[in-house]
Amino acid sequence: MLIDQAKIHVKAGDGGKGCTSFYRDRSVRKGKPNGGDGGDGGDIIFKVDKNIRTLLDFQYNRHFKASGGSHGSSNNKKGHSGTDLYIRVPPGTIIRDVATGFVLRDLKDAGEEVRVAVGGRGGRGNSKKSLATAGEKGEEKKLELELKLIADVGIIGYPNVGKSTLISHISRAKSKIANYPFTTKAPVLGMVRINEVDLTFADMPGLIEGAHKGRGLGDEFLRHIERTKILLHMVDMAQREGRDAFSDYESINRELSLYARHVAKKPQVLACNKMDLPQAGDNLDKFRKKIDKKAFPISAITGEGVKELLDEIQKNCY
Repeated sequence: MLIDQAKIHVKAGDGGKGCTSFYRDRSVRKGKPNGGDGGDGGDIIFKVDKNIRTLLDFQYNRHFKASGGSHGSSNNKKGHSGTDLYIRVPPGTIIRDVATGFVLRDLKDAGEEVRVAVGGRGGRGNSKKSLATAGEKGEEKKLELELKLIADVGIIGYPNVGKSTLISHISRAKSKIANYPFTTKAPVLGMVRINEVDLTFADMPGLIEGAHKGRGLGDEFLRHIERTKILLHMVDMAQREGRDAFSDYESINRELSLYARHVAKKPQVLACNKMDLPQAGDNLDKFRKKIDKKAFPISAITGEGVKELLDEIQKNCY
């Protein structure tokens, strides 16, 4: 299951209290202030972990709190600082402050981190020749997390054109396959080795006309395409159910343009699928006359033409 949005609450640690204490002995009757400072509270830090793929954990755990600083003590002993709390998220996570709507950070690279809430400073002890003070409160925020998948290749096309069949054939990813639209309800990632190079493929849910406005599964999934290097555009050459391959091809590209210009400009590799069916040959000839780019005829079921398609994809990725 891909969970790509979550709202959480974070609280940095509070600073420890400063200590009020006086040193006395036979020679010091009045008492010498020797109260130590309180420790600082721990911070909240987000860190990218490449081994995490979704925001699923945040559906069950929505509250995060760093430890507070300990209180100061006599003999000028400062309290221990609180421990920073690291929250691990997958690459492609956007962190947004709910109160302001501002994006705090767009985390893309493994190991990248950002401090989102700072712990409170510890209070002063009376050893500073002033009254001891309480520690400051740590920052507290409500955050919205949004995941945009980072993949090398995004597989796009109308529902039921064979995207899931292809990714299941070329990788170990398990995507539900059935002969009805919208089988894939969420992007599915698969790792594919092409000529000793590993590439990440993302099987995107089928797009339809009006997807940029949210129709069908819509822009909930179009945003995932933004992080891919290239697009593998699959078209159904069997043209069953009254569909027209060229109209579908144009419609998908139009939806990409309406969603975001930079997405529409991404390099595309065109795969003409279902060539194992008898009517596909004639349809392919008509389709090629209407387009101005190279088309790769394949059968995702039999594997026909898939190697040539993958070789072309690797060339476009590097």
